[in-house]
Amino acid sequence: MIEIVKPALEHLPSYKAALERGWSPDNVRLLEATREQLAAIERDPVAFLADLDDPQARGGPITLPDGKKVPRLPGFRRWIWDGEASGSIGFRWQKATSDLPPHVLGHIGYAVVPWKRRRGYATQALRLMLEEARAVGLADVEITAKPGNPASHKVILANGGKLVERFFEDAAYGGAESLRFRIEL
Repeated sequence: MIEIVKPALEHLPSYKAALERGWSPDNVRLLEATREQLAAIERDPVAFLADLDDPQARGGPITLPDGKKVPRLPGFRRWIWDGEASGSIGFRWQKATSDLPPHVLGHIGYAVVPWKRRRGYATQALRLMLEEARAVGLADVEITAKPGNPASHKVILANGGKLVERFFEDAAYGGAESLRFRIEL
């Protein structure tokens, strides 16, 4: 069994160790994001943790992979925890609507450390995050996955996801083909 925990100082050494092993919580920016997070932890661990929990969208703009800056959405990140850091799952939304801007690939994104994959952690973490999403009052959430990622498709489908479309991602992400799933809340 796992839980999703709010990032805190007590969890930080284990999370940092996962980053140092080469894992990335960001499926798009990969090792660039890992390096940035390690530098932020080194610079100011308390500020790093605070930036992971921003349900009021008070932080500065977000930089997309193509360098374009866009307004931050309300959101927060939780760490997948089985006694140590096992991954990360994030949730973002717009107030008063389930719609997302075109540059946002989904409400929820997740990544499990490679050495703990195929244990059902992502499926459990998504189920737990859906409870948090319900509390925000959305009617549904969208999650995207690449066509060649059947493991992620399985996680989404196991949580009630339905494939709603094939599409091409925003140019900021390279315009690759992707799948959009919707989970009714």
